[in-house]
Amino acid sequence: MDRRKSLKVMVLGTVSSGFLLEACETSDKKTVLKKAPETTGEKHPGLMKEEVKHLKEVESYTYFTPHEMKTITILGDIIIPKDGVSGSASDAKVPEFIEFIVKDKPENKVPMRGGLKWLDMQCLNRYNNVFAECNSKQQMEMVDEIAWPKKAKPEMKQGVNFFNLMRNLTATGFYTSQIGVKDVGYLGNTPNQWNGVPADVLKKHNLAYTEKELKECISF
Repeated sequence: MDRRKSLKVMVLGTVSSGFLLEACETSDKKTVLKKAPETTGEKHPGLMKEEVKHLKEVESYTYFTPHEMKTITILGDIIIPKDGVSGSASDAKVPEFIEFIVKDKPENKVPMRGGLKWLDMQCLNRYNNVFAECNSKQQMEMVDEIAWPKKAKPEMKQGVNFFNLMRNLTATGFYTSQIGVKDVGYLGNTPNQWNGVPADVLKKHNLAYTEKELKECISF
């Protein structure tokens, strides 16, 4: 299994959307519909005022510096490079996604910024350059030191933790983007055609359609 397929498996197995729908409650065996929460109109359809306020707060400032964003972009494109199937992580605007999600989930701020600083210090000690200014060979050498947790040296633990977070955010951002959804081949809710239970399955369970059922059914 190649890296792109591995990332798909990871994302499809772990990334999900949770929806809380509180449509009704029962009281004295009667269904009482609750009033839908007030939303904000066309600009933010489906969002409540509190959610819009939070969104505006998140978008009101920039967290990562230009240098940090450059490093994030390079790392993202190493994790998901452009190939014959689809674009790279940066083509899918993964760096912008990471900027947003880190502000939306502040617990990721210190691990991300600390990890980026750690990476630069390692590269300065090894190559006399920060990661973003190293050549591609040096960048890959550094990534190989932290991309494989089971093979990494104990002193690389902080880098491994950072790269795990970076990889998870990159895969999440990519495979929830338009490019990533197309890459997976997800078609959404599309109509299909069904010709009934396959003959071998019916035979296995000693079942069969009646002549009347076969005549009344539509075959494609």
